[in-house]
Amino acid sequence: MGKRAARHADKQNRKSNVEVLFNQSWHPLEHEKERRDQSYIRKVKPQNNNQALLMEAIASNSLTLAVGPAGTGKTYLAISAAVEALEAGHVDRIILSRPAIEAGESIGFLPGDLQEKMAPYLRPLYDALNDRIGGKRLRQHMQDGAIEIAPIGYMRGRTLNNAFVMIDEAQNCTYGQIKMLLTRLGWHSTMVLTGDPDQSDLLSGMSGLRDIASRLDGVPGIAVVRMTAQDVVRHPLVASMLTRI
Repeated sequence: MGKRAARHADKQNRKSNVEVLFNQSWHPLEHEKERRDQSYIRKVKPQNNNQALLMEAIASNSLTLAVGPAGTGKTYLAISAAVEALEAGHVDRIILSRPAIEAGESIGFLPGDLQEKMAPYLRPLYDALNDRIGGKRLRQHMQDGAIEIAPIGYMRGRTLNNAFVMIDEAQNCTYGQIKMLLTRLGWHSTMVLTGDPDQSDLLSGMSGLRDIASRLDGVPGIAVVRMTAQDVVRHPLVASMLTRI
């Protein structure tokens, strides 16, 4: 009887732990709440010529497409430019958007409201923002609407004025989706699309990033910056692998 009671108690404990896990409301900044705000990076400097070209392109054009391999700093530099524009008063808000597509495996339906559902997909953007402005200010900006999460599926019909619009992982958007996103650009706004056409999670031929970048290259007011494996600023092995896989 003692062993049976012990097994029953253990089963109940495991069940309770699972229920707690799935009922908890997860937030990408939750781990920051229990510790003091980390020091954040105030000034970002380019690590190579193409990064410098990208920073200049974002500052000089209303629309920039940053295309190239993973690890070249596309997302981080775009987020840095967005933060600088917001803090300088050049824009009223930062709008973050990213396709909600898993990289090769399905994690099923996510619980929570819209922000909680999108949080796992936007984690790389949160990480970059946290580096730039710190967790406390990031949470404050999200609460007052200065930083907005806008799923791609909800962007149709909007006109984005006085905003810095960041579309990350654009290789997972179809041609029609990217066309719709580009035509959301309003007055006094800047839009940056980042992505690697060689790492799309869509079916072959569905990604529209490469085609859009080719068609818009050379249009006045639009910059297309193409990064290469030589611009990778992650572990040196990343650049080495990109030339072989």
